Order: sequence, then structure tokens, then C-alpha cells
Amino acid sequence: MNFQEANYWLTTVSMPSATPGDLPTRADVAIVGAGFTGLSAARTLAKRGITVTVLEANTVGSGASSRNGGMVLTGMKLDISTLASRYGIETAKRMYAASLASIDLVEQIVREENINCDFSRCGHLEVACKQSHFDSYARSAEVIAKEFNHQLRIVPRRDLPAEIGSVIYFGGMIDETSAGLTPTRYVAGLAQAALRAGATIYENARALKINRGPGGDFQIETTRGNILAGDVFIATSGYTSSTTPALQKKIIPIGSFIITTERLADSLACELSPRNRMIYDSKHYLHYYRLTPDNRMLFGGRAAFFPETKSTVQRSAEILRRGMIKVFPQLKDTKIEFAWGGTLDFCFDTMPHAGQNDGMYYALGYAGHGVAMATYLGTKIAEKIGGGSDEIPFAGIPFPGAPLRLYNGKPWFLPFAGAYYKVLDWIS
Repeated sequence: MNFQEANYWLTTVSMPSATPGDLPTRADVAIVGAGFTGLSAARTLAKRGITVTVLEANTVGSGASSRNGGMVLTGMKLDISTLASRYGIETAKRMYAASLASIDLVEQIVREENINCDFSRCGHLEVACKQSHFDSYARSAEVIAKEFNHQLRIVPRRDLPAEIGSVIYFGGMIDETSAGLTPTRYVAGLAQAALRAGATIYENARALKINRGPGGDFQIETTRGNILAGDVFIATSGYTSSTTPALQKKIIPIGSFIITTERLADSLACELSPRNRMIYDSKHYLHYYRLTPDNRMLFGGRAAFFPETKSTVQRSAEILRRGMIKVFPQLKDTKIEFAWGGTLDFCFDTMPHAGQNDGMYYALGYAGHGVAMATYLGTKIAEKIGGGSDEIPFAGIPFPGAPLRLYNGKPWFLPFAGAYYKVLDWIS
């Protein structure tokens, strides 16, 4: 199989130029990471007149923010019943409301900053891989309507052809609130908005050490020099490193991989996805897919749990192509043009978290829902730093580490986790 081992989304945009010159000696706030989280925070802080510097180890948006499927989804990785039983119904309501507000916030930023990123409220479709999965949709929709005042639509199997050109599923569930966008254009727009507001962004400035000085300021040692900051916000998600070991030990970096086809004829694209939804299936070891704005089929999933390397991308591309053809036999002769990988940030409780650790602010743990939630939590933490509201439902919940402390940031157990989820999909 011949394809470019490259991120298709990067062909859609020219990333903005970062701030030239040397690092400043001081900033009110230093943000580590120039993805959705860090850039939305930088934009918010700079608009409040706060001096903010973003330190990026590589280039703007080079991590998961440019490598994802561009799905702006409601909800979280965990289902509603699990949220309610774990945290109580009132906290679960606040969490779900935050997930809905996160979509609105992305749309608001896109509109206010005039970001040309193909944002569209196209809705998402979850498709059931088993009858039991479909049966659970009706129960979930009823609870969400009653307790969370949000409407979902159940699609029985006989009506699925109006939503998807595949016959392998047992039904679906639609949330019209979700959206899609081109992630590289969105992260580039966030960077431009932050720069216009007065923030500075320094690329190839990897944070090496962060220490608290005698005056209370943080001293950050980077590959481009040192900087002092009154506050530090860690926005590194799946790329969290030993620079912040306490956070690294609570984050599991999981690989997610994507292939995109050549451009499809309009008639075929319409057959595969008549309403241009963001689509994902009901498995733990799931697939997610959508049409790109130029009519390619983008097909992704956890083909290999380990983060991207040349070998994992190659192997994952072959696995994903087989999965795509199983869903859409119509694509069996369609060329794959691009394949790439990225690293997601999962916590041990599969929840997003935000707050402070060792005096530094953080937000991470998006588990594949990062486009909207990273934007939301980046903005909310920035508002808190700036003296605003600290009402963040993910800030007060327990943040567990590995059982028995058997994890130091190197995910040795991922092959076992992958096997476990495959068995779970088989028996559930």
C-alpha cells in the first residue's frame, strides 16, 4: 500500500509565524504547549491585558491539535450513567452542560476571530456495532432528555441508509449539537488570535525544568533560554513529559491513527455520508470517520495503542484500511493517500482534569474529545488565572494515578490494555 506518511490536514493551511527573537526575561503567565488548550488560554489572558508567553517544544499545533479528526463533540468519553454513579447527578449535570458549552465556545471564537476552518454544526452519529449497544441508546437518550434537558435522536436500523452508506450497524444515535472543522486551520486561527491580542509564542522552546524561585516566581529553563513567570499553565496533554513528573504519572499517552483516501466523486461521498456527520462506532476499540471538506474519507482509530512511529503508522494504516473496507465495501478500490498518527491523553479514570499541581495550573485528559474541551478548559483556566470565576466541574474531582503506583510515565502496559479492550468489545 503506497501512501504519504504525512498529516493531510497540514496541506490545508500555512501555519502562522511565531514571535521572532529571544525569549523575554519575564511574563505574568507562561504557558507550556501551543495547542488548543494553551492557545485558547493565551488568547483569553492577552485580551485581559495580562502579559503571556507560550513556550512550544516544536511548532504551533504540532501535537494532537493538528493530528485529530476535526470532530467537535458533545459529551465525554464516559457514559452518563457512569458519570452520575461516580460523581452524583448534580456534578454530572454540570459536566454535561460544560461539554455543550464547549461547542458554543468554539463556534463563538471562530466567529469573533473570523477563523476560516470549515466549522459546521453537522451533528455526530454514533453507530451501534451490536444490538445490545443499540438497545442502550434509547435508555441514554431518555436519561439525557430528562436529567440534562438535551435531545438526542435514535435512528433504527431501517432508517440508517439516510445517515450512512453502510449495512453493518444495528442502528444509531444522533446529536445535532456537535460540529466538524479543519483542525489545522482552527489551531492556526487560535494562534493568530492570541498574537493579535498581544501574546507571544516561541517555537522550539522546549521546557526542560520548572522551579519555584525565592521570590515566588517560577523559573523556566528552556532550550532557548530562561524565563520568569508569576504563573505557569501546563497545556501539554498527551505530550506531557518528565518536566512535570507528577502530571506525567497521571497521563497515559495513547496512539491514535488516521488514513485519508483520495478525493471521492460527489455521488460516492453522498452515498457514504448523506448528511456529512461526524461518525464513530460503539466499540471501546473504536473507529471514527468523516468526509473532509474536499470529499476524502478520513478514517481513524486506535489501531495501535503506542504513540506514532514509522512502524506504528505503517501497521496502523493497513489495519485501518481493512476496517474502512469492512464499513464501506464501496471503497475497496479507492487509493489511500495519507496516513499519520498522534498521541491522545487519557487519564486513569478516563476523565478530563483541570486545576493546580505544585502551584502550576494544568488542563488535560481529553480522551479524544479535545477539540472542544481543550478550548473550553484552556479558556476557563485562563479566566481563573485572571481573577475570574473558578467554576470548573472537572477541577474538584479526584485525580487518580496508577494502581499500586506501577507507572512512571512510560506506558509499558498498553499492549495489555489493547488486548483487554478487544476482549471487552467481543463479550459486551
